[in-house]
Amino acid sequence: MVRLLISTGEVSGDLQGSLLIDALRREASRRGISLELLALGGVRMQKAGAELLEDTAPMGAIGLWEAIPLILPTLRLQARVDRMLRSSPLDGVVLIDYVGANVRLGRKLRKQHAKLPITYYIAPQEWAWRFGDGSTTELLGFTDRILAIFPAEAEFYSSRGADVTWVGHPLLDSVRDLPDRQEARSRLGLAPDAPVLLLLPASRPQELKYLMPHLAEAAAQLQVRFPGLQVLVPAGLKRFEQPLEEALKRAGVQQARVIGAGEADGLKKSLFAAADLALGKSGTVNLELALQGVPQVVGYRVSRVTAFVAKHLLRFQVDHISPVNLLLKERLVPELLQDQLTAEALVAEALPLLEQASVRQRMLDGYDRLRATLGQPGVTDRAAAAILDQVTA
Repeated sequence: MVRLLISTGEVSGDLQGSLLIDALRREASRRGISLELLALGGVRMQKAGAELLEDTAPMGAIGLWEAIPLILPTLRLQARVDRMLRSSPLDGVVLIDYVGANVRLGRKLRKQHAKLPITYYIAPQEWAWRFGDGSTTELLGFTDRILAIFPAEAEFYSSRGADVTWVGHPLLDSVRDLPDRQEARSRLGLAPDAPVLLLLPASRPQELKYLMPHLAEAAAQLQVRFPGLQVLVPAGLKRFEQPLEEALKRAGVQQARVIGAGEADGLKKSLFAAADLALGKSGTVNLELALQGVPQVVGYRVSRVTAFVAKHLLRFQVDHISPVNLLLKERLVPELLQDQLTAEALVAEALPLLEQASVRQRMLDGYDRLRATLGQPGVTDRAAAAILDQVTA
């Protein structure tokens, strides 16, 4: 029996954790290994077959001020993991994304269980953003192996002495068998020819506050320009559904539909295939849109306190915020940060993508170049094989 703990948080981590669990079960079955999987994650990981120790999907935050309410719940989780390890040892731990909590958990596990194999899959994007001079990384002190999803990530950690394997980006495994535009619109009950706008505001609670009002106002302004514009908003969590509905109503958005969290995952491919344009937050969703050929405008805000501390005290530096731009090392996708993020600015960036074929095509051509940087399909299977190789060696 191989006993693993997989730790992640937020909606995106829960999704990636569920895909990894599926792959681990396939690989364990192929090897004739009995597998027990424990999870700090969400309902997606639970449905994939892991025993859910705690639902961490709602526990996401970007920023110092925003993370304060999560400190005590995170410490309680770590204490629970400690008790579990004392009563029933693990064969390995896999940390997925979820930087703050997973770094604290990794440090504690390494200190108390020196020989426990720890793998980091989807590591922090330290190759892209920096605090201060960017010369140190905490992961090297507690991680035995890093499974990198970007070539630059693999190079960054390898050059600092880490044991790194580049497996490719897991999104490559989910962009096969895509529906065509008309099939997707039929499934969603949309008019076949009317323009469709996709809003992607939030996987964390504070993003509803800082991003959604501007996205909703931009949608309302675009509907004045395009009276038949249909607006779709998938909810990452069930508790987001009502706030999303209320934000659309306040902004006066017509012909809008919030896709409930229970069906959003299953409809994601159809939503992307049906969309003419997406306005959304920075994150993995930018890559999903790119791989499915959806033009997009990216925005992000945090609280003024967090922004001030990051810039002036921690000397946070980043060339781009969208993974698409980071990988291409150019500003292919428009980015609007902090005070730049207004409804008017979103509309100004959106209109050329809706009205000018040459502007739209330039972005689509850039997406083609992006695909070449992400590796080959079979990513989660390669990751699962590497994890089981490590814990059964």
